Amino acid sequence: MTTLAPTPPAHGARSGTSLALVSMLCVQLGLAVSVGLIDHLGTQGTAWLRLTWAAVILLLVVRPRRVQFSAAALRSCVLLGVATGGVTMLFMEAVARLPLGTASALEFLGPLGVAVLRGRGARIVWPALAGVGVLLLTEPWSGGADPVGVAFALGAAACWAAYILLTQRAGDQVEGLTALAVSMPVAALTATVFGGASVVVDLTPELVLAGLGLAVLLPVVPFALELLALRRLTTAAFGTLMALEPAFALLIGFVALHQVPGWLAVLGVGFVVAAGVGAERTGAREVVTALPQSPGS
Repeated sequence: MTTLAPTPPAHGARSGTSLALVSMLCVQLGLAVSVGLIDHLGTQGTAWLRLTWAAVILLLVVRPRRVQFSAAALRSCVLLGVATGGVTMLFMEAVARLPLGTASALEFLGPLGVAVLRGRGARIVWPALAGVGVLLLTEPWSGGADPVGVAFALGAAACWAAYILLTQRAGDQVEGLTALAVSMPVAALTATVFGGASVVVDLTPELVLAGLGLAVLLPVVPFALELLALRRLTTAAFGTLMALEPAFALLIGFVALHQVPGWLAVLGVGFVVAAGVGAERTGAREVVTALPQSPGS
C-alpha cells in the first residue's frame, strides 16, 4: 500500500497546462470524429462503444489490484466512473443537437463553477472573464439553441464539475493511472445502464475497430492527461483553464464540421483564451507523488 505525499512544484503550472491543452485537443478531435459513428450507432451507442473499449484498454495495460486501493480511494474511483459515464453520455446528446462550440461552452459552466467556488482573491477574475466569453459564445439572448440540447449540455456540465473534483481526489489517492483503470469500467457500466449496449446488434467489424481507435483518442489519452494535470494544478485553475475548450471546439467545428462562427463567438474565444492564460500563471499546486508506507503504517 502507498500513501501520497506532496513535493515542491517544479514548473507545475506550466507542465499541468501543457497536459490540459493536449487533452482538450484530443477531446475535440475525438468528438469531431465521433460524428461518423453517431450516424451508424446513435449518440448513446457511440458513447458506450468508446467507454467500453477504453475500459478494456486500461484494464489490460494497467492491471489494477485490490491491494492498491484503500476503501476511500476505491469509493472515489467508483464515483469518478459514474461522473465520467454521465458526462460522456449527456454531452454526446448535446452535440447531436447543438453546434460543437455552443455545446462545449455550456458544458464549461461546470468547470467554471468549480473555479468560482475554489478560487480566492484575484484568481476569481479569470472565471469571471471566462464566463463573459461563454456568454458571447452561446448568445443565449438569441433564442436559437435547441432547449433539449441545452438541458443535456447543462447536465454534462454538472457531471464535469464532479469529474474534476473526483479526478483530483482519486489521482491523489492512487498511483499512476490506476484510478482510471477502475473508474473507466464503472463508466462503461454506467453507459450500459443508460441503454448504450442496445446497439450491439448493429455492430460490424469495421465499427468495432473504429470504436477502438476512437477510444484511444477519446477518452483514454485525454482522461489520463487530465488526471496528471490535476496533480499539478489547483481545481480552480484547471476549471478556468477548461475555458479554452470552447475555443478548441469552435476551431475544430469550423475546420472539420464546417460550422462557421459569428463575430461574437470569435470575440468570446478571445475572452476565454485570456482567462486560460491567467489561470495558467496563477494555478500551480504542489505536485503529488507516491511514497511507500512502512510495514507498520
